[in-house]
Amino acid sequence: MERRDFLKLGMTGAFGMMLTASDLLWQVKQAKAAEIPSNSPESLNPDAALKKLMQGNQRFVNHQPQYPDQSALRLQEVAQAQHPFATILSCADSRVPGEIIFDQGIGDIFDVRIAGNIATPEAIGSIEYAVVLLGSPLLMVMGHERCGAVTAAVQNESLLGDISTFVKAIKPALKKVKSQPGDAVENAVVANVQYQIERLKRSPLLTEQVRSGKLKIVGGRYDLDTGKVNIIT
Repeated sequence: MERRDFLKLGMTGAFGMMLTASDLLWQVKQAKAAEIPSNSPESLNPDAALKKLMQGNQRFVNHQPQYPDQSALRLQEVAQAQHPFATILSCADSRVPGEIIFDQGIGDIFDVRIAGNIATPEAIGSIEYAVVLLGSPLLMVMGHERCGAVTAAVQNESLLGDISTFVKAIKPALKKVKSQPGDAVENAVVANVQYQIERLKRSPLLTEQVRSGKLKIVGGRYDLDTGKVNIIT
C-alpha cells in the first residue's frame, strides 16, 4: 500500500470515528433527557407545579434547555393516559409555544390556545376537563407583549369576519385601565389576563378545586423579546 493510500485510509477512519463520537454524544444527550423524571408526586402540588413550570422558563431564557419528556419512552408512558402538571390558557400567537418557552415535553402541559387568551365557553370547558378529570393542579392564563388581539381592542379596530369576536371578548378588560398612565396596550395585556382569570373563577368546578387546595390559578405575561414569563398578581 502506498503512503498516500495509507494516509487516505487513516483520514477516512478518523472521520468515521468523529461521526461515531458525534452519534454517541447525541445518544447520551437523548438518554439524559429520557432520565429526567416526569410527573413526580410532589409536582402534583400546585406550588410545586408552578415552580417546575417557572424553572423550565428560566432554562429557556438562559438557553439551557433540558428537553424533558421528549423521548420514545415518554411517548409510550403517556400513550394511554395523560396527567399534565399544568394547564395554560394562552394566545394562539405562533411566537408563544407553551412547551418550548417552559422547556417541557409530551404530556406535561395541557394547552388551550386562542387569540387574546380569552376564556370562551369552549376554552373554559377544556380547562375544566384538564383540571377536574385529568387532575392538573396549576392553571396559568398567559398574555404576551404586543398581542395583536389586545392591540385591536385598544384601537377599537373594525375587523372582518369572526376576528371581531376576540376584540369583543377583550373590551370589558379595558375599562379598568382606561385612564391608567403608561403604554395602553401593555396595560391592557395585563388587565386582560386578570379579567379572563375572573371569568374562569366563575366556574363552579374550578372554584371548588381552588377552595379544596387542589388548584392554583395564576396570571402570566410573556416577553417576546427576552422569552421570560413574569407572574401577574
